[in-house]
Amino acid sequence: MTAKSNKYIKWVWIWIWGPFAVLFLLLFLISLGVFGDLPSVEELQNPKSNLATEVYSSDLKVLGKYYSENRVNVKFENLDKDLVEALIATEDARFYEHSGVDVKALLRAASGIFGGGSSGGGSTITQQLAKMMYPRGEKLSKPGLVIRKMKEWITATRLEKSYTKEEIMAMYLNKFDFLNLAVGIKSASNIYFNKSCDSLEIQEAAMLVGMAKNPALFNPIRFPERAKQRRNVVLKQMVKYGYLPEEKYNKLRETELGINFQPEDHNEGPAPYFREYLRDNFLKTWCEKHINPETGKPYNIYRDGLKIYTTIDSRMQRYAEEAVSEHMHDLQKIFSKECLTKRNAPFAWNVSKDEIKSIMNASMKRSERYRVLKQQGLSHESIEQTFHKPVAMRVYSLRGDIDTVLTPFDSIKYYKSFLQTGFMAMEPQTGYVKAWVGGINHKHYKYDHVKVSKRQVGSTFKPFVYALAIQEGLSPCHQVPNVRTCITLPDGKEWCPSNSDGPNDKNNGKMLTLKKALANSINYITAWVMKQYGPHAVVDLVKRLGVTSEIPEVPSICLGTPDISVFEMVGAISTFANKGTYIQPTFITRIEDKNGKVLEEFIPNSDEVFSEEKAYAMIQLMRGVVDGGTGSRLRGRYKLFNQIAGKTGTTQNNADGWFLGLTPELVAGAWVGGEDRSIHFNSMVEGQGATMALPIWGKFFNKVYADKTLKVTNGEFPRPKNLDPNLELDCSKYDADNFQEEITPSEFDNL
Repeated sequence: MTAKSNKYIKWVWIWIWGPFAVLFLLLFLISLGVFGDLPSVEELQNPKSNLATEVYSSDLKVLGKYYSENRVNVKFENLDKDLVEALIATEDARFYEHSGVDVKALLRAASGIFGGGSSGGGSTITQQLAKMMYPRGEKLSKPGLVIRKMKEWITATRLEKSYTKEEIMAMYLNKFDFLNLAVGIKSASNIYFNKSCDSLEIQEAAMLVGMAKNPALFNPIRFPERAKQRRNVVLKQMVKYGYLPEEKYNKLRETELGINFQPEDHNEGPAPYFREYLRDNFLKTWCEKHINPETGKPYNIYRDGLKIYTTIDSRMQRYAEEAVSEHMHDLQKIFSKECLTKRNAPFAWNVSKDEIKSIMNASMKRSERYRVLKQQGLSHESIEQTFHKPVAMRVYSLRGDIDTVLTPFDSIKYYKSFLQTGFMAMEPQTGYVKAWVGGINHKHYKYDHVKVSKRQVGSTFKPFVYALAIQEGLSPCHQVPNVRTCITLPDGKEWCPSNSDGPNDKNNGKMLTLKKALANSINYITAWVMKQYGPHAVVDLVKRLGVTSEIPEVPSICLGTPDISVFEMVGAISTFANKGTYIQPTFITRIEDKNGKVLEEFIPNSDEVFSEEKAYAMIQLMRGVVDGGTGSRLRGRYKLFNQIAGKTGTTQNNADGWFLGLTPELVAGAWVGGEDRSIHFNSMVEGQGATMALPIWGKFFNKVYADKTLKVTNGEFPRPKNLDPNLELDCSKYDADNFQEEITPSEFDNL
């Protein structure tokens, strides 16, 4: 062989092996980090991913999530078998044979490209997972793209060394973005099919796998026909690789997608007001005080995958939301009809134009529109002008959101025309809050009326005043003359409250028991009790009952002038049903990290305020409200004949309507009123607590008792074993005549 031949042979070998040598050298240099850092072994073994924090009900239903990415990881064993097989058949048939990079698939893909055809993609599932570990959206040159692809190859091989095939499969499905706020297979299964990822039908699994090729192109919400065609391609691949019989494929290919779209939105889903309070108040503070050992920083509810276990019962929450929706829909119709005849609607007829202007201007300045325009540097005068220019907007209505054209100023007035509400239920023995409804629509009305809002409580405050009398030895049957009582104030003036029915009350001048006086909300006798013990004693007692709101030490508080939240009132009144022991309302039982490690458990504080005997006497006293007083429509209209203690409340001008009701196993309270105190019913018939708030309570308990899975019985309040035989509880011999009601039974059915 000549020297010239040897030279040619040498160059042939260089041309054959040179590219491979360059490729290996390039890969070696990339692995050393010459062209930029690669994910470290630690990052591979603990890949960074934003995990959603999940909020669980007491019956282990997911109430909602907090996330920057809506991702919750699942383990391989919790993946549907069809899902795994569909993914392998479509994306990586040799998944269990290669070590991260499938050379055969790469050569096949290359031959398809150079041959002008298509032989499928060359990326393995592991490579696709590696690709997700690099930031996307960067504009790279062609050499840069080559370097990036090689980095992904190296990362894929390292992933294969660090993880089992099953772990890689789970990581891929957990990390993939299926669009529509569905990051990861668990979220995707819930959002597209309202199912868990281990119970998908084979055609459903195929649709989700089909999205892996290009989720935007095969988005089943925007392009259902295209998504169906892609799903059938996946099913055909499953036939090709023996995962699906041909005859079953022929049936499945004709089926519709069967989408049951459940978009996740913080305004939607169960308990939105509770979840928002939990996020913005409780968890915000909790995270600031607790350090994540992995990051050395405070826990982040949007990224760290915490699990929050709450006391809310998903079934009771649903019944509470239904009860609120049903009643407020009917009540709003009545109020809207009344507003048609009001000159200042929705404000009361006697509210002056100056008062209305002041209220509206204050509301305008609190609006998001005003805040944004102010940040842009506009003057108040300029902003005010924009509020009087009509714009297209979508607004809330009883029929659902509607498109309309209004000035922003008129939209404020429009939104004020809707009555608001707050409702909470809790177990008196545990303090566990079981249901929380903070308003009529969280999308349009963010303000929580359970814990954040505080409104005048009216006559629902009276039980605390009477509790002093019971604590000091009086019985529910103790008689007091129903005559005007005056209390001398520190400045020498006298405070002499009137009864709601004024001088025409048929009970004026009679001897009434405390039980009958509370049942009919008699102000004369409430003032008499206050005079015996004084405001300081009342405030001291109420503070022991867990009320933290400011309460001035003045006689008028006995009629309910303080502003207190539904949360505080329900917690305080529950003390009587818990044998005299106040137990702090609690809505979280424990918080776990993403691995299930318990970070903190929550045990409510408690305080024995009354003896069991005194608490039982208070229950008997408050039962009169329901058995024959202002809460009697629970018997007549709602057919609740079990033992119930309660109290209605109505404030000045019908601005606030309340009802608090106690049963042996569950206590609940409701408030209803306008956004502003100047927005209310004209008449006591519609504006009293028995009409505005009590129906929510009645509807809720009817639903709870009908659900036997809840095991909430309609039993009796337990009678203390050592009850003083001289304590008089049966007042029938004193109160033989019928109780005076706020409205007659015949009027109940007309409301």
